[in-house]
Amino acid sequence: MSGPIIGSSDLAQWMQTPIGQLLLKWEQDLADELTVDWFGYHALQLGLPPLQALRQNRMPHRWLALDSLECGSPQLRIDPCALPFADDSLDLVVLPHTLELSPDPHATLREVARVLVPEGRLLILGLNPNSRSEEHTSELQSQSTISYAVFCLKKK
Repeated sequence: MSGPIIGSSDLAQWMQTPIGQLLLKWEQDLADELTVDWFGYHALQLGLPPLQALRQNRMPHRWLALDSLECGSPQLRIDPCALPFADDSLDLVVLPHTLELSPDPHATLREVARVLVPEGRLLILGLNPNSRSEEHTSELQSQSTISYAVFCLKKK
């Protein structure tokens, strides 16, 4: 793939709008509800620092990782296409809008599959990239419906 589906500055600006703030609150509530009872030892959130997707999770080792220092100070600075973790080492990975921002979403997913333990969990939060096209930009700004996806996956 030649580049990210949307730019990180575009997403950051959009998240500051009223509908973006509403989406962020909804995602926070959803992440709190889903991750609170997922057990293990090691959890990683890859991207979107305003969302604290692991705050209700009880795993003893939880990290926020970013691929740049633009959005604050992450606990880890890593490339999502080359995760610095051993195979089968993470119990939970959260990708909040990570795939839209990744230069190679397929490589990111391959890396996540590699580092997840058997029975590990993956939570993907994302927007439909087609809803961000030029013809839909005015619809987004007028707070019409947006295409959204949430995937909770368990590695076998």
